[in-house]
Amino acid sequence: MALTIKKSGQGYWTRMLSAIGAGIMLLGCLAWIWGELQSAISQDSTRTTVQAVIACLIVIGGGGICYWIMNKDKVVDFFIATESEMRKVNWPSKKELVGSTWVVIIGTVFLAAVLVLIDICFTLFFSEIGILHTGL
Repeated sequence: MALTIKKSGQGYWTRMLSAIGAGIMLLGCLAWIWGELQSAISQDSTRTTVQAVIACLIVIGGGGICYWIMNKDKVVDFFIATESEMRKVNWPSKKELVGSTWVVIIGTVFLAAVLVLIDICFTLFFSEIGILHTGL
């Protein structure tokens, strides 16, 4: 059985980035299990062997599952369609991006200041009517 890629050359970037994401998740799982086995198994030589065997099984099994899932017809078609749609996106220029970022930052700071003022007003109000005891 030869390992082939369905509709190769189409949806390259979405497939590649999905594979990288899956690989990062596999490595995270591997690191977590490695640490768990480190404390669960007491003997050093046995622990290292068990950890290595389980690490190999995770990498081979996880890689095989990712390959199988990412080569299903519906998934392949989704990757191809996603890349096609991303090519149609009208990306902002650097000037527009910087301007929009400043609007968001200034809006966030303004909203935070308004909420602090409202909080102070409510604190003073409830302190005056005797519901809140702040020690001021």
